[in-house]
Amino acid sequence: MRFSENNGRLVAREKNETIRIEAWGTNALRVRATKSARFSDENKALDPAAVHTAEIQITDGSAEIRNGKIRCVLSSGGWLEFFRGGTSILKEYSRDWRQANEHSPSMKFEARELKPVSGSDYAVTMRFEADSRERIYGMGQYQQPNLNLKGCILELAQRNSQISIPFYVSSKGYGFLWNHPGTGTAVFGANYTQWHSELSEELDYWITADDTPKAILKNYTEVTGRAPEFPENALGLWQCKLRYRTQEEVLSVAREYKRRGIPLDVIVIDFFHWIRQGDWSFDPAYWPDPQAMLDELKAMGVRCMVSIWPTVDRKSVHFNEMLDRGLFIRTERGSLQCFDFQGDTLIYDAANPEAREYIWDKVKENYYRYGIDMFWLDEAEPEYSAYDYEHYRHYTGPALKVGNSYPKEHARAFYEGMKQAGQTDIVNLLRCAWAGSQKYAALVWSGDVRSNFASLRDQLSAGLSIGLAGIPWWTSDTGGFFGDIRDEHFNELLIRWFQFSAFCPVLRMHGDRGPHDIPPLSELDYGGGFSATGRPNELWSYGEEVYEILKKYLDIRLGMKDYIRSVMEEASENGSPVIRTMFYEFPEDETCWDLDDQYMFGPRYLVAPVLYQGMTKRTVYLPKGSWKNIHSGEITEGGRTITADAPLEILPVFERC
Repeated sequence: MRFSENNGRLVAREKNETIRIEAWGTNALRVRATKSARFSDENKALDPAAVHTAEIQITDGSAEIRNGKIRCVLSSGGWLEFFRGGTSILKEYSRDWRQANEHSPSMKFEARELKPVSGSDYAVTMRFEADSRERIYGMGQYQQPNLNLKGCILELAQRNSQISIPFYVSSKGYGFLWNHPGTGTAVFGANYTQWHSELSEELDYWITADDTPKAILKNYTEVTGRAPEFPENALGLWQCKLRYRTQEEVLSVAREYKRRGIPLDVIVIDFFHWIRQGDWSFDPAYWPDPQAMLDELKAMGVRCMVSIWPTVDRKSVHFNEMLDRGLFIRTERGSLQCFDFQGDTLIYDAANPEAREYIWDKVKENYYRYGIDMFWLDEAEPEYSAYDYEHYRHYTGPALKVGNSYPKEHARAFYEGMKQAGQTDIVNLLRCAWAGSQKYAALVWSGDVRSNFASLRDQLSAGLSIGLAGIPWWTSDTGGFFGDIRDEHFNELLIRWFQFSAFCPVLRMHGDRGPHDIPPLSELDYGGGFSATGRPNELWSYGEEVYEILKKYLDIRLGMKDYIRSVMEEASENGSPVIRTMFYEFPEDETCWDLDDQYMFGPRYLVAPVLYQGMTKRTVYLPKGSWKNIHSGEITEGGRTITADAPLEILPVFERC
């Protein structure tokens, strides 16, 4: 292994492999390896690095590079080991004769594996030694209840309700980003950790070391971006359902909220308010005067959000022009079709700057000019009829290589258009994200999930995990998306979910409420009247008992607006999540690292959601200090586990004194 220093970077070469390590942000290093002639110029998830000068030492047998609190040592055999202070935090896994250790060298099992696929691209695999005591958190959003991901296998791919953001926080005091926007797999095994990308020109990862999870998130969001200021006029209730079908329906709901004296911040117009997918405009038969609708909503203090899909029907007014200009995601063989829900559709290519400009121009012309300044970017993964990622190609390369970054580029199209129009209070709702989406004002929701308590438990894990992956703005469909009001337990579920949502970044009513016995408005198979609608989904739609409890928790949230605003400000300043794992606020408390059924809402409120049907009491761990029950006012000393009462109308919440 030959070592050298090049423009402040440590470079190592052996045979056809070149390794480059450089300072990239605070207490952080970027590591790349390739067997090609040169490295790519792509930063991928990373913004241009804040200037930090690395300390590099090269000897006859090894080399090391240090940036603040992190140090990397390269052995003569080319193996990397990372240290925080004098403690090893991460080490490459290898079972090869060149690596001197106690394990068998005969397997020829190398840490870094770049297998040629085509041209200058490789299937890339990276392996690290496992530590059975290590706990791993983050990685985006997966529909499973495991907060600690040690022992999990994760697909690095975007799906409806699955969000791959390949960054984690370790209990050993470091954060790790797999800087690959393509599909692959992460395995946090007991024997070793393995990362795999299906297609890349190089191996690329970023690692930071620091004293607390909060410092690690600060370092990570320094190089991937932070959320802007959250709009104050979106901190209250968002009202949505599948789906309001007419202008009059939307106005009647907003008027009823006003009549009841319930503040409503946002009302949402869902899908198929258009004639064809890709028209990106209202069907005038059901939305005859959008300007009058927006004027009345504005007079009531209600913002309006409209659903925008990236899909374009072959019969859309924009299809032929977009096809001629090459603005769609391509298929590698056979039909051009990408998605077949309610039409034969293609998907616009958000990786293409021209396509991003095109969709924003149409949205600006058909919605923004009326005063609609919030957009629900549904289907943002994007969703395919079949998730055969090898079948699709983007402007910047095959989906296998770049596809996971699609939702980030989709958010960028709208954020940059709105910024250019002079808007400052930007927030858009997306069903997917990638590393750095937060800087494009992306509020992520957890997708189309089932209405049951198992799903509610999954959403708690999802919200906490995505926050540790750098996305502080997160929400879910309160009550779940697929629900039926004939279920005898649905009202209980809705109440428990709403209580949880009241202590989330955004409180949003949404769902497809069965039974589906409401006839369509039109017999046509297109237009704003043909698609189904679910049952009513407003606060008063489930009876007086449910209404009173939901209103109680809305009032609690509205009374906390100043506090919530301050938590949102912290997210913008240092990347902190809004809902936080217990260890994020109490990293010195070992018990907090193993808690997965309670969380902190900002730094002050401990929330213990009720996650099981029929539960009326639950255990709550209170860290050291004094804690006030927000319902009774009773003060309890922490450092112990208590049993809290949780009848249907009570969500256990404790304020840090």
